[in-house]
Amino acid sequence: MSDPRKPADEYVVIRHRPGYRLRRSLILLAFTVIAAVAGYAAGLAQGGFRFSSAEASAEQLVEEVENLREQYREARQGLVNLERGRAIDEQALREARNTIVGLETRILELEADLTFYRNIMAPSETSKGLQVDSFTLSPARESGVFDFKMVLTQVGNNKSYISGLVAVNVIGRLDGEKEVIALRDLSDEIDDLGVKFRFRYFQDVGGSLRLPESFEPYEIQVVAQAEGRKASQAERTFDWKDLTEN
Repeated sequence: MSDPRKPADEYVVIRHRPGYRLRRSLILLAFTVIAAVAGYAAGLAQGGFRFSSAEASAEQLVEEVENLREQYREARQGLVNLERGRAIDEQALREARNTIVGLETRILELEADLTFYRNIMAPSETSKGLQVDSFTLSPARESGVFDFKMVLTQVGNNKSYISGLVAVNVIGRLDGEKEVIALRDLSDEIDDLGVKFRFRYFQDVGGSLRLPESFEPYEIQVVAQAEGRKASQAERTFDWKDLTEN
């Protein structure tokens, strides 16, 4: 009986391109980072509001920042190895650089979040109590319509909940005259003069607003009024141009 095996010269040797193993590792690393970020974001967002334990979130952020830094160091070393090689796979090199940029961006975002939590838990003497932390605007697809989000915080004394109303006014000019328009007159989502809030550490309040024709906005005024045992007021004014140019 003849030997069924093929002659040696019929066997095919498969060789991967230079950088194949590193590229595959970097792709897996990128998916891991994306999955971790998505899981973290899903844990923070519930509906249009965000509620959280500042201590637990700060500890989680510290751990995630350290993990990302380690992944960043590994990716940087992989990039160095690629650049030193004689035969560089351009696709692997591009993917390595993109992965590093993504890790750097995410580390900066997490460090900003960590600073936010630390400021809530260990504030300065001049920034305690109810605060208007931030206000952001982004143009919607429809002309004259903007999506907004404001963040209220309770800094320092946050062992119990704080509740009340937050009012927003858009200040500008209409037909050459100064005009102050309440948010409820610009948004279909808000019926009352103010939006109710109740939180322990911080809360996001978001929605959309539509500017009247010929109205030229130049400021947004946010006034938060806490009620009950923690009665207090926080007010902050934002320049419209600064909000829309960022």
